[in-house]
Amino acid sequence: MNVYTIDTELFKLDGGAMFGVVPKSIWNKFSPADENNLCTLAMRCLLIEDGNRLILVDTGIGNKQDAKFFGHYYLHGPNTLDSSLKKQGFNKDDITDVFLTHLHFDHVGGAVVRENEKLIPAFKNATYWSSEKHWNWALYPNDREKASFLKENILPLQESGQLKFIEEKDGIAFSEHVSVRFTYGHTDAMMLPQINYKDKTLLYMADLLPTVHHIPMPYVMAYDMFPLTTLKEKKSFFEEAIQNEYVFVFEHDANNECCTLQYTEKGIRAAEIFKFAEL
Repeated sequence: MNVYTIDTELFKLDGGAMFGVVPKSIWNKFSPADENNLCTLAMRCLLIEDGNRLILVDTGIGNKQDAKFFGHYYLHGPNTLDSSLKKQGFNKDDITDVFLTHLHFDHVGGAVVRENEKLIPAFKNATYWSSEKHWNWALYPNDREKASFLKENILPLQESGQLKFIEEKDGIAFSEHVSVRFTYGHTDAMMLPQINYKDKTLLYMADLLPTVHHIPMPYVMAYDMFPLTTLKEKKSFFEEAIQNEYVFVFEHDANNECCTLQYTEKGIRAAEIFKFAEL
């Protein structure tokens, strides 16, 4: 079994939205904003070789939207989904499964490409996985969240016949070494892959914990639909992670890839922070 980080483009989001009720005078010290109050974030996917399956977890933002759309997010950096797959010796046709933590545009945008003005799945040999509850949540979104759910990222997957649903059951097996954890604070029925790897338990945090700087309890994004649920989920996962020595893998932290947790006099904080390759 092998696991790789797959870096796609960096992008920018509003710092106030990223850190919610925490004042800029605090968060700007460790996540400095530019002149537009925007912070740089990663879109770090995960690639899992598990037996005869090659599983891609999330897909980044993709490249099919127009210049006006991308103008809001300031894409930059040396990496793309294709280049990072190639670096590990793979291409899109090798992917057997695309595991979508949730259907916000920065997680699912790369799942669909525009080819001769037609929208088609980017991974022609893959099965795409979501949960039925979250899929319906995304198709019929609330007014606050609907800007994050773009129909062009979603409907072509269903129309292609390549979409399947994972049963909404916490801890359900996805593959030999991967199980699924469900969370409900950021958006309804977001899925986190939990991976047994090198005698360690990895938990890919998606938007439950976008960066290492979101570990303190009050640091909850304004993007979260149910922030009090996020607080409860953080506490529960953190206690479990410390007890079982989990490694958290960050999707959106531009500088920090992984960490473990510890109890401190200030509360739960990062213990070791390290690169994925150091596992």
